[in-house]
Amino acid sequence: MSEHVLVTGASGFVGSALTAALVREGRRVRAATRNPETLALPRGAEIATLPDLRDAVDWDPLLDGVGAVVHLAGIAHVGPGVDPEVYDRVNHVATAELAGACARAGVRRLVLVSSVRAQSGPAAVHVLTETDAPRPTEPYGRSKLLAEQALRASALPCTILRPAMVYGPGVKGNLARLMQLAASPWPLPFASFASRRSLVSLDNLNTAISLALTSGAVIGETYLVADPEPVTLAEILTALRAGRNPGLFPVPAALFETALKLAGRADVWERLGGELVVDSSKLIAAGWRPDPDTKAGLARLARAA
Repeated sequence: MSEHVLVTGASGFVGSALTAALVREGRRVRAATRNPETLALPRGAEIATLPDLRDAVDWDPLLDGVGAVVHLAGIAHVGPGVDPEVYDRVNHVATAELAGACARAGVRRLVLVSSVRAQSGPAAVHVLTETDAPRPTEPYGRSKLLAEQALRASALPCTILRPAMVYGPGVKGNLARLMQLAASPWPLPFASFASRRSLVSLDNLNTAISLALTSGAVIGETYLVADPEPVTLAEILTALRAGRNPGLFPVPAALFETALKLAGRADVWERLGGELVVDSSKLIAAGWRPDPDTKAGLARLARAA
């Protein structure tokens, strides 16, 4: 009988969709989550309880019979309110402990789903590639980078994925707020926002993870993951208002920048008006075949909401 793939964080936005996708591929999946009673899984997936990563974890029972691991569990929130030591414990130290346990258990592959924020802040002045030196700007990104470094220092065969902002059914965070804004009936003053941002669809991220589980060529490598074409804020809102007049009108983006910086919210400006473009050509050269149409994907997301 084939070995399990352990998915940590299986009840999350990415984890629940990934678990379903792996089951459809015919894999035996052990779905680990802190709240197993709330997880609705497809037939063929085994539910397991994931301890609180803020404490030391005994990974051995979860790794029994496991041949590969996709590590998604961690703190995904970016912003104030989380102690940097908690970021470090959950995102970094727990990953290092998992890698050690995997090596002892003979796990043959670990895929770490990190973040583009391990490489950059919320904006970058040039298109990012894997050759750029990592320069995270907040505790979340630094904890992710330390997790990557701990994994590389282990003896475990691994692949590290750094996805851009992920969109798909059940999305949370900044994109969920944009969806709420787009769902309103009001005209929006964002027609002049021309800065581009890379996104990645949930389906595209899942195919990248599947490739990382199967291809020998990706072992030991780090990849940025994003849809091939970046989009502007105006294009995102237009796509989310698919089937209706987008209702965007121009107000100089510089006015927003000045107002937000005067209000002490330069961080909001970087996320709203800054550019963050990712080049995924390395992963594509390794065999990844993403759906290239981000605007159509956003429109489908809005229609399904």
